[in-house]
Amino acid sequence: MGDTFLRRMLTAVTGGGAVRAPELRTDDERSASRLELFFDLAFVLVVAELAITLREEVTWRGEATFAGLFALVWWSWVSSTLYANRFDHDDVVYRLYKLGSMAAVIGLAATAPEATGERYTIFVLCQLLLRAMLLLQYRRAHKHVLEARPVTRLYLIGTAVGALLWALSLAVPHEVGFALWGAAVLVEALVPLLATRVDADVPLHVEHLPERFALFVILVLGESVAGIAHGLSDAKWTASAVLVGVLSFVLAAALWWSYFDLAGARAKQLLNEHGGERNRHAHDVYVFGQLPLTLALATVGAGVELAVVQSGAGEVPIGTRLLLSGGVAVYLASVVITDAGMSEGTRRGWWWPVVAAVVAGLDAVLELPATVIVGVLAALVVVVVAVGSAERATGRLEVDPP
Repeated sequence: MGDTFLRRMLTAVTGGGAVRAPELRTDDERSASRLELFFDLAFVLVVAELAITLREEVTWRGEATFAGLFALVWWSWVSSTLYANRFDHDDVVYRLYKLGSMAAVIGLAATAPEATGERYTIFVLCQLLLRAMLLLQYRRAHKHVLEARPVTRLYLIGTAVGALLWALSLAVPHEVGFALWGAAVLVEALVPLLATRVDADVPLHVEHLPERFALFVILVLGESVAGIAHGLSDAKWTASAVLVGVLSFVLAAALWWSYFDLAGARAKQLLNEHGGERNRHAHDVYVFGQLPLTLALATVGAGVELAVVQSGAGEVPIGTRLLLSGGVAVYLASVVITDAGMSEGTRRGWWWPVVAAVVAGLDAVLELPATVIVGVLAALVVVVVAVGSAERATGRLEVDPP
């Protein structure tokens, strides 16, 4: 009686078909939904909070903590995205599960600055809530989408084991708990690798997937834009801060251009060419290649704000400058390696990350001014864009049209 009444109420509020059985969506024409865009807003908060913690401790330990927490959060986003890529049918139950996951991500944002300290327990509980929402979704899909059961079974097992490891981390010292966090993500990350190899016709949606990852790239690039604005405000618009801010904007714009016109478009084309439903390689390289790429962009974003603020005070420490040059080098290396892995060949352009690494090395020895470092990095990425655009125009570089 109660369930019938609830269904009638939902139908009255949302219209017919409010509650529907999940279905496989990989053959549909589709793009990112409004709910997915709303969901991403919570991750904007998490990335911003993690960037704050990195700016407060620009050390090897601070960078390692930032990278580790970023990877945990990135995987939370990927886990939700992979489910939606196959089974997003936008009924009321799906929306409630998604909003429940979003609430957990907001909790991650609120605890991120102290996730390894005072807010350890709350951070873990938020991760457990995310996995509970995911388990409920995969259980529902497993029940209703019969042809997908070999895949959903894997995700159910992997997510359950991951949740168990997260829960165990509440009962052990923090140092051991951190290892359990990493083990949980490694177990869960094995699932999509296995899912592409099972004998089931349950492919990923190769149009929806790159769009979602492109939106995450926009999310982390936004940290650079926000960093410039916050940095100029905190530096009181001094002349040196304005100059670094202008150069930083050129760098951020060039990174955006390089990804969406070249790197991301190229990866999308390779995913369509080599990422067919029986492909066991291109999907994996594409998905996991996004982690170092977005981590690098987030690192640059954190470094940009510091560079602008510190230049206004007269000196930009080597740690800040290395965040920028190292971030650009890792981004360019990720692009080249992902392209080579997806195309199973050697990609031209390996020298770009080498140049960025040389800039970082020279800076470590010579202690160059921030204006020189940011200017050189901006010029380097502009050249990458110019050369790539010329190759694209002449047909030497084939990319998916924007």
